[in-house]
Amino acid sequence: MTAILAFFPGGAPGLPELIIFGTIALLLFGKRLPEVARSLGKGIVEFKKGVKGIEDEVSQSTYNSSTSTPSTPRPAASEDVAEVTAPKFEPPKFDQEEEGEEKDA
Repeated sequence: MTAILAFFPGGAPGLPELIIFGTIALLLFGKRLPEVARSLGKGIVEFKKGVKGIEDEVSQSTYNSSTSTPSTPRPAASEDVAEVTAPKFEPPKFDQEEEGEEKDA
């Protein structure tokens, strides 16, 4: 990019240079200039659509990866499966005589 701008003393083409480019383009393309400009415009539109499509894919994949769920689906709960319960804890029962012997000791 800098090599192209090196031909111009100010760095970027000014109004006189743009007029010269326009004149050269008119001489080269003549009546086909509107057709060339139209195809150039279509190319730019297609390029922008492609870039937007890529941006959408990147943002969608980023969004999906941040809020993703496990890739394997959870099995659906079936109605005929019995509910599993943990066994209840029952404290050990002591006889009154055993408690008395422990207190005496």
